[in-house]
Amino acid sequence: MPNPRATELLIHLDPKASLTLQQQIYEAIRRAILDGVVAPGAKLPSSRELAIDLDVSRTTTLLAYEQLIAEGYVIARRGAGSFVSLELPHDVLRAGPRARPRAARHPLLSRRGRALADVPGTTHRIDGPPRAFRLGTPALDLFPIRLWGRLVSRRVQSSTLRDLDYGSFAGLEALREAIAAWVQPARGTRCTADQVIIVSGSKPGLDLICRLLLDPGDPAWMEEPGFSGVRAALRAAGAEIVPVRVDAEGLDVRDGIRRAPHARLACITPSHQFPLGIPMSLRRRLELLKWARGAGAWIVEDDYDSEFRHGTHAVPCLHGLDSDGRVIYVGSFSKTLFPALRLGFLLVPADLRDVFVAARRGIDHHPPTLDQEVLADFIAEGHYERHLRRMRSAYRERLEALTAAADRYCRGAIGIRPVRTGLHVVADVAGVDVAAVCREAAAREIEVMPLSNYFVGRPLDANALVLGFGSLLPDVCDEGMKRLAAAVDAARADSSRKRRRPAAAAGSR
Repeated sequence: MPNPRATELLIHLDPKASLTLQQQIYEAIRRAILDGVVAPGAKLPSSRELAIDLDVSRTTTLLAYEQLIAEGYVIARRGAGSFVSLELPHDVLRAGPRARPRAARHPLLSRRGRALADVPGTTHRIDGPPRAFRLGTPALDLFPIRLWGRLVSRRVQSSTLRDLDYGSFAGLEALREAIAAWVQPARGTRCTADQVIIVSGSKPGLDLICRLLLDPGDPAWMEEPGFSGVRAALRAAGAEIVPVRVDAEGLDVRDGIRRAPHARLACITPSHQFPLGIPMSLRRRLELLKWARGAGAWIVEDDYDSEFRHGTHAVPCLHGLDSDGRVIYVGSFSKTLFPALRLGFLLVPADLRDVFVAARRGIDHHPPTLDQEVLADFIAEGHYERHLRRMRSAYRERLEALTAAADRYCRGAIGIRPVRTGLHVVADVAGVDVAAVCREAAAREIEVMPLSNYFVGRPLDANALVLGFGSLLPDVCDEGMKRLAAAVDAARADSSRKRRRPAAAAGSR
């Protein structure tokens, strides 16, 4: 068989292509081999002949051949030339790259896996930078990125071989000490550094707690409405979720006792209930602690957004009232610093500390040591407290901008509920279904969440939106509220048209 020429090898070079000429030649010959255009054992044109045929330098064709030889598609025989390898897999040759792969039939997910996949997300996000009214994103524009960069550089330059090895499963000692020193005066509680365990954010912390303290089928209280991350952690542990209603005083403890008096665990957000933003009253806190003591149950306190108060004094955490060691505290730096940091912490009772640390060995080791070192410096040197003070002032301004814009553009359409803490508001929608408003808002490239997404059972009186404001500059907030007003108007107009159509059809009969 004569040596195939470039056209027979299906080589067609395109000088404007993103691939180099060498890569194009390599890909074309490889494709010809896999598609069976040239048979195993066939002799290929020499690099010189191919270069003349394609009008390229010999170096280009030589390099393409060398790559094919290195990958086993071609073999070179001294004094004889280059040949297609005889040892290519025959099934690859028969199928070829153009053959459509058969759809694989994978085993179905477990019941627990399907339940986890069904948990709704906390936010609806459109690709791109923060926009109105994104939830869960703080004021990233005000984060001291240069200062953080200097701390990172200092730590990298002083790193030792020990810093590159595995660290403590409980987390970096310096960071645990810094957190223990900060949380006691800031959140009104008592703990030692040994009780602090560093985790990769609040969700992994909740997951660790639920896996260690719950057996499949154990009943566990969850706020209704409540954080979907809690729902996911409880489902992952196989717990029986008991939704307990939230009213103006927070979690209704009597409702929980009525539904599941012997629950193993209760997950709550007492300082800033998510998503309603209601702080739990002292009376309810004491009732909850009394129930946990009598039932032998655990309380998981997610101290969500407690650092940001609007016109009110900070409420001490539930952990500070606990004299029986029943409360496990969950804290995170995602909202106070930036979400990509993925660092949080647990405060665990002293008698659980070693068990939690031992369990970490089989799960995820610890978060990156460098991030822990930098955060420890950031807290110990006072930067964290200064940053929080600056953020409190900024968030008050942004909340005022949101409420003013809502009053300007959406009066009578949406009503903002009173806000005492946190980085979002709940807005009641009047005269139109909130699901239609969400669709219209997405079409106008703004992010809103229906309050109903945070209910486990059937949502009652939940025709409301959850709107974030932490990441919004005043002009972005103003433009976003204009678009939200337009979304409400469009949803109302569409609803009116749908109501008129059946009436017109009935009249025509």
